[in-house]
Amino acid sequence: MVIYEDNFKETIYDKTYIALGSFDGLHMGHLSLINKTIELAKENNIKSMVFTFKNHPLTVINSDIAPKLIISNDEKTRLLKNLGIDILNYAEFNNKFMKISPEDFICNLIKHYNAKGFVVGFNYRFGYKNLGDVDLLQSLSEKYNFHTYIVKPVKVNGEVISSSKIRHLISEGDITKANYFLTRPFMLEGKVIKGKQLGRKINFPTINLDYDKSIVLPKGGVYFTSIEYKNEKFKSITNIGYNPTVRDKKLSIETHILNFNEDIYNEKVKVFFHKRIRDEKKFESIEKLAEQLSKDKEFAINQSI
Repeated sequence: MVIYEDNFKETIYDKTYIALGSFDGLHMGHLSLINKTIELAKENNIKSMVFTFKNHPLTVINSDIAPKLIISNDEKTRLLKNLGIDILNYAEFNNKFMKISPEDFICNLIKHYNAKGFVVGFNYRFGYKNLGDVDLLQSLSEKYNFHTYIVKPVKVNGEVISSSKIRHLISEGDITKANYFLTRPFMLEGKVIKGKQLGRKINFPTINLDYDKSIVLPKGGVYFTSIEYKNEKFKSITNIGYNPTVRDKKLSIETHILNFNEDIYNEKVKVFFHKRIRDEKKFESIEKLAEQLSKDKEFAINQSI
């Protein structure tokens, strides 16, 4: 997969079929769109391409209401590569880009990336003030002689799958449903940093994650998770919260890794969330906390990843 970070400066000479969207989460709905793009590109013997943004447009338009993200660009890149996309472009959404009219946006895609067709979602909007929609895109396809394929909404039990819906599920702790919509476990990644090391005192050592603050966090509580470290996975238990039993005032993501006894400070890990076990709770004593943690560990032992 060829990767660009381009705002209509580069020229791609291969003909392309382009999927347009932000693709945060790369959920079921996105996957149907990406797979259709690859299918149409192969049918026409041209390259499949994804055009998306390096940053969420609302970080420029109104940062106060910009949403937390479901996946990082690194993870998005890895997933798109695995799906078989030929070309990926991360444009930077800035004040100049924001002022591009809908028609000029499409014309730039045709001119710079040799676009012969576009695949978009049913509610796709584009251009200055989001004035462009699928009806305008269809109209422009006749004017500029390109093909447009509009993907219908993907529904589960009558519910339309969307990034905002999944974001809400994660923040409410409904990891099981969020994972179903994502088709994979929700994941946080980052470096392991030193915490207060209180877990060691009760024979329950944990690692603390220095996570990307732009990513949405699951609701506070205890989760059955798995850790990926150096391409190997381990069962684990993760607590998101403030450790009320020891009166910690700082939000932390602490993970106890089962059958693991390595020092991995400053190493990068991925934490995959599989099931919510319980709410965070203040215990009467450290001993009571240890008892509950043993029960959480027993639960994790009996799960599969």
